[in-house]
Amino acid sequence: MDARTPRLAPGLYPIDTGTAELQRDGDSADGWLLKINGVQSSHIVLSDPRRLDFEYMRWIVALVEERFPPEGTGRLRALHQGGGGCSMPRYLAARYPDARQVVVELDGQLAEYVRAWFDLPKAPLMRLRVGEARAVTESLTPQTRDLVIRDVFSGSRTPHPLTTVEFIHASARLLDGGGLFVANVGSAPDQVTAREEAASIAEVFPYLAIVADPAMLKGRRFGNIIVAASDSPLEGSAGLRRRLLGGGVPAHYWDDAQVRSWIGAAPPRHDPPGAS
Repeated sequence: MDARTPRLAPGLYPIDTGTAELQRDGDSADGWLLKINGVQSSHIVLSDPRRLDFEYMRWIVALVEERFPPEGTGRLRALHQGGGGCSMPRYLAARYPDARQVVVELDGQLAEYVRAWFDLPKAPLMRLRVGEARAVTESLTPQTRDLVIRDVFSGSRTPHPLTTVEFIHASARLLDGGGLFVANVGSAPDQVTAREEAASIAEVFPYLAIVADPAMLKGRRFGNIIVAASDSPLEGSAGLRRRLLGGGVPAHYWDDAQVRSWIGAAPPRHDPPGAS
């Protein structure tokens, strides 16, 4: 640990984009809640990286493990657009010991804290790269990833440059055949933004799926909608659907036809004219 990096302890810490706050989790001796600018960002249990307390993360790993069964998958190659406390990368490292992961985090100071606090796997198993998610995505070699997860927020929304058709194309080009793109979409009850973001993804990928709880799908509250996409069918097996229904917050799985019907006439998002 760098001598200037605070030890893991409850408190408010300055970062490049504001403040990070650490709170103890009363349910486990070594559990921590990380807040960024007052918003819950990550939950980490140091002794158990397979524990995910955020329900949307459980939905994501259900989709990932459906596509890439841990017992039959070799080296999983993953890009995480958005780092936070690295809950998801820690989970995947535990489930796929040979995984090679790159985690992109905009905030350099936060990245330093997370490296020191949360016992991350070392390179080359996991590389924590400081930078803007779009710029890093566009710099990477095509067809070098099996999995790309977009989980980037500024407040309650994903920055617009990470929601456009052009950005989705940049993400898709990184995937090898049968690869999986997963986006965590923050949705208001009117679902306007969520439909537009899904429309951008639908413009690029031939196969889509959505996971969310029934209240979200009916537009009754603000929360998370998980959009998955691939160049090969997303089957949504009976086992996956049972797993999603059996969580603390039961979730439904929508297949490609249901997703495209829900998108309807929502327009895909594009970069502003003249944007590079």
